[in-house]
Amino acid sequence: MNVFISGGCKNGKSMYAQTIARDMSRIKDIELYYLATMRPVDEEDLARIARHIKERAGWGFTTVEQSEDICQCLSSDSCCKGSDGRTVNPKGVFLLDSVTALLSNEMFKADGSIDYDASDRVAAELKKFAELTGNTVFVSDYIYGDAGQYDPLTESYRKGLAFIDKTLAGICDRVIEVSFGTVIEYKEF
Repeated sequence: MNVFISGGCKNGKSMYAQTIARDMSRIKDIELYYLATMRPVDEEDLARIARHIKERAGWGFTTVEQSEDICQCLSSDSCCKGSDGRTVNPKGVFLLDSVTALLSNEMFKADGSIDYDASDRVAAELKKFAELTGNTVFVSDYIYGDAGQYDPLTESYRKGLAFIDKTLAGICDRVIEVSFGTVIEYKEF
């Protein structure tokens, strides 16, 4: 089962997603992976990563760092290994946290360039990832619903994330919003 979870920042999405992924892994008795997409750029990012690692300690997750080219971690010829040193099993359960960071990494390149077509590519890659695994919980931030006026670059990013989220909502078996700790299920399996 593929699950899409969205909501505002710091509303409990990650913890809720961890619970769903862990339960899926236990039911199927298969490996459990945390796909970490954030590429830290400052102390605040490092603190958030440390908090997430502490929160999921003892849950059985193997962490896989994959900040771009998300399907690469499923490739048999990939050098991608989990935090336990083993090759990733594409039939495991995956928690991809977050779609928001993945698009940011793909759109805003380390060399300073901007890829305005990143959202189309990321949406296609995530759709493929969902098809290949069949057991992924995708986490994204709902940042495109306000009426604020933003610069064209920010609007491009927001529209791109909305497109990716719409794509994921269409292909996932469950679609959930977490808002201030309240869980709203829009699409149930």
